[in-house]
Amino acid sequence: MELKNKSLVDESLAIPVGISACLIGEKVRFDGGHKQSRYCLNVLAECFKFVPFCPEVSIGLGIPREPIRLVKIQTEQGESQVRVQGTKDTSLDVTDELAAYADLVSKNQPELCGYVLMKSSPSCGMERVKVYDHNNVPEASGAGAFAQRYMELNPEVPVEEEGRLNDPLLRENFITRVFALHTWREQVLSNPSLHAVIQFHSCYKYQLMAHSYQAYKELGRYLATEAPKEDLELVLETYIHKLMTSLKKRANRKSHCNVLMHILGYLKHELDSKTKHDILEAIDQYRTSIVPLVVPITLLKHYLKRHGSEYIRSQAYLDPYPHELGLRNYI
Repeated sequence: MELKNKSLVDESLAIPVGISACLIGEKVRFDGGHKQSRYCLNVLAECFKFVPFCPEVSIGLGIPREPIRLVKIQTEQGESQVRVQGTKDTSLDVTDELAAYADLVSKNQPELCGYVLMKSSPSCGMERVKVYDHNNVPEASGAGAFAQRYMELNPEVPVEEEGRLNDPLLRENFITRVFALHTWREQVLSNPSLHAVIQFHSCYKYQLMAHSYQAYKELGRYLATEAPKEDLELVLETYIHKLMTSLKKRANRKSHCNVLMHILGYLKHELDSKTKHDILEAIDQYRTSIVPLVVPITLLKHYLKRHGSEYIRSQAYLDPYPHELGLRNYI
């Protein structure tokens, strides 16, 4: 899908998202090449302001350069460690430098609402990066040194590998989380208060329900009983950590149908039986994989616009991101 020459948002309002520099076409790879992502440049760049990073170049490695890889070593104390070493010159060890660069990015770029990483990279790979033993045999998989440290320091920031964005469910989940974090920062952290948190939660209740019914209940109970007694800073920390962790769990057809039925409940007194039947049929067709999620959502939104309360029309679940991205056409 391409949206060239059509901006989804005002450029000044674009969401800042980190990205491995090779994915936007910068020739920073070990061989002097790049891994340009058409999806990132032609679609996501319409609503994200990509901030490129190449950890390997940033810590002083040249272009071109000797490749590096993850290697499991034994310390003098007999413990196993994974280090980032040169493939030929094992005295080249940049593990600590890559971790330190992640510290620097985290400190200097706190506004990032997401991060797109290059897969299989010993610096940027999110997972499944080969780890070699002393015989040069890959015996395990791990995360790149920069990526691992960045994720540890920023557990609330959505992180995904570019290759995994080809999966419709993973793509939709990642973009949902990026917009959720951005909305949180814009609507709550810009002027924090318990009231702002409660208002935000009110809009995200059904989005949260689609991902985790248990988290939906727990966060509602937390805001009603515990949060009013706690320091605001702790409330902010607790809420966003729980929300972003819960949204990482992918919604499925069953959970989406549950939310759709809850939303339909707000129209039960306004719609005639024929209209209700049509909506229920669309929901069931989604449940049985006949139509994508966009079909029942579009039908519900049509009637909510005419008959729904302000509360239900304000639900983030109905519009978690620009509809032009077409994400719900494929799930």
